[in-house]
Amino acid sequence: MAARERTPNGKLSELVAECRWASNGEFARAVNRAGNEAGYKLRYDESAVSHWLSGTRPMTKYQKVVLETLTRRLRRPVTAFEAGFADEPDVRAQSGDTVAGLIDLGSMDMDPSRRGVLGAGLYSVALTIPGWPDVVGRFERLKADPHTRIGMAEVEAVIAMTERISELDDQFGGRTARPMAAAFMVNNIAPHLKATAADEVRKAMLSAAGDHLYLTGYMAVDERLDLLGQAYYTKALELALAQTGDRTGALAKLHEAEVALEQAESKAKAHGSYDPASLSYHVAQVNYELGDREGAIRALQHSEKVRPTVYRRARVRHRTMLAEWQLEAGRLEEAVQNWHLALDDFPHVQSGRADDRFRTMLSATQPHHRNPHVRELLERARQIAPHPV
Repeated sequence: MAARERTPNGKLSELVAECRWASNGEFARAVNRAGNEAGYKLRYDESAVSHWLSGTRPMTKYQKVVLETLTRRLRRPVTAFEAGFADEPDVRAQSGDTVAGLIDLGSMDMDPSRRGVLGAGLYSVALTIPGWPDVVGRFERLKADPHTRIGMAEVEAVIAMTERISELDDQFGGRTARPMAAAFMVNNIAPHLKATAADEVRKAMLSAAGDHLYLTGYMAVDERLDLLGQAYYTKALELALAQTGDRTGALAKLHEAEVALEQAESKAKAHGSYDPASLSYHVAQVNYELGDREGAIRALQHSEKVRPTVYRRARVRHRTMLAEWQLEAGRLEEAVQNWHLALDDFPHVQSGRADDRFRTMLSATQPHHRNPHVRELLERARQIAPHPV
């Protein structure tokens, strides 16, 4: 029986080249030293490294030693997927290393060719939440990078960047802002989570990272990448638990973030008060579900009147919703007027939820296509999006 042909490990080759060791033997000796620290008596040499580069993987229990060696040399976390030791990134809820899973998740999200793989699927209603005591243990066992120490300045930088990305999300939609969030998570936040820090700083960084992950997941859901959003939410939940060590508190923290973000669509608002626009919007939703369509229309009109102009995506979604309700009430001309207002902002918003509303407008107005106002609306819509989004 012929031996299976191995594929050279190009990923590992790139990492080794980046490490700039004098030889493969130097790499092997560095792995042996790291293994000794972990209690393994390793005897790797230059030939072992050659085998790895040719496609043979180290024994599973020793792979973490190799990854730790690469991490120390490059002064940034290196995952099994990045080193070619895993066929798929580790983004599962039960990931053995939350930081590694975070890096793999963000790295895939940064790659446009892999986003379809990440987003294909629905929320798992049977999602198994990670083993809670183990999550805390993972962070306690993380080997801090001896070359890096962070303070509150780094925490404040993460918070500030999350706020800026949130503002872009409000104005232009998640499809525009999320790649920036994923890149910042991989290149900045993940190394911070493994850096040396005082306990107060460490907890503050976990909190800031959790907020950033939650926002990134929220933007994925806005793009209708529900499975990807769930993966981000789960990582945010792990970080929340690692900060508090409290399962119930972590769940409550995540729920509070969800409510706050849904109310206000920006981090600044999420930490602020329940503003009048959000209150009127939720009154409108309740009235509509209770069958009071006219009351719902009035409340939503008031919500749009008092909503700050920066929330462009919300404006598109809510104006199209208002138009749908007005059409149901037989107020065709008012509905068309609000759809026109929504189209003013639509080209500037990259949002799956806004796209859904655009498609609903096209289907809802088809029975009225002989109406001159509707014909004008549909012609404008075709100019904005010649092919249905």
